[in-house]
Amino acid sequence: MSSSPQTEDFDDAELVTLTDELGRELPCYIERELELDGKIYLLLLPENAPIEIFAWDEDDEVTELVSVEDEEEIDRIFADANAVLSEQNLTLKRTAFTLSASGELPPLDPTEVVTIELDEEDDQLEPEEFQILARFYNLEQEYAICTPVDPLLFFGKADDNGTIALLSEQEAEQLQPRLEDLLLDEI
Repeated sequence: MSSSPQTEDFDDAELVTLTDELGRELPCYIERELELDGKIYLLLLPENAPIEIFAWDEDDEVTELVSVEDEEEIDRIFADANAVLSEQNLTLKRTAFTLSASGELPPLDPTEVVTIELDEEDDQLEPEEFQILARFYNLEQEYAICTPVDPLLFFGKADDNGTIALLSEQEAEQLQPRLEDLLLDEI
């Protein structure tokens, strides 16, 4: 989960590349630098639109969207999902930490926004809103390709060599509330 510092001039924002344990990369803009306890932390925004794929789960009483997280299932449906997105001039990518799509997203359509609770076990998480970009079938299962309505942001840190990495789960648990408070103080 590291990056090589690579800079591109895009509205004066620095672009860095996060890398996961599988070697997949996610280019991100550095939105903010925050100093906490003498260390510099970064608020990172993916360069391309984050993508979630959900499966429609229908039982007798309720229809709900369930996040597809199984790597084998994503591998199986990836080509279909990419083909459907390509009809909108979007290209689906297997990037670190999230799928992403390059290209220009369609305008926000309120009729295509769904609210989803991503983690039923954690009562503290608020439901998230997603815009459905496309739907498709694979092996008689219906899927929805979505992008979050609110930006997907990551907190990262730079080491002494300038390598950027996401905060570990433990660091995020300890530091994220304090970093969020610093952001609110800036606003």
